[in-house]
Amino acid sequence: MKPITTTDQFNEIIASDSKALIKFQAGWCPDCRRMDMFIDPIEEKYDMYTWYDVDRDVLPEVAEKYDVMGIPSLLIFEKGEKTAHLHSANAKSPQQVTDFLNSVDK
Repeated sequence: MKPITTTDQFNEIIASDSKALIKFQAGWCPDCRRMDMFIDPIEEKYDMYTWYDVDRDVLPEVAEKYDVMGIPSLLIFEKGEKTAHLHSANAKSPQQVTDFLNSVDK
């Protein structure tokens, strides 16, 4: 997962033609650390996305703009538009993440 550290970088990435999957997280978040333990094989399987990581405490204005109310959250962007959002309450297990990605990838 590639880190995004500035708003300009974020805006440039989501505006591209490729599908971007962005994980919003924070270093103090236990559910985010748990996701880190299972996300790598999912990232490899769903390689139609370019995967990015945003620390919501570093870019709080971006998190607020895209309604990231809890973490971890996964957002998918294509051509500047948010096309899907897995909210934190539903992002606690590998099955929840893969179910989300399967539902989006139809």
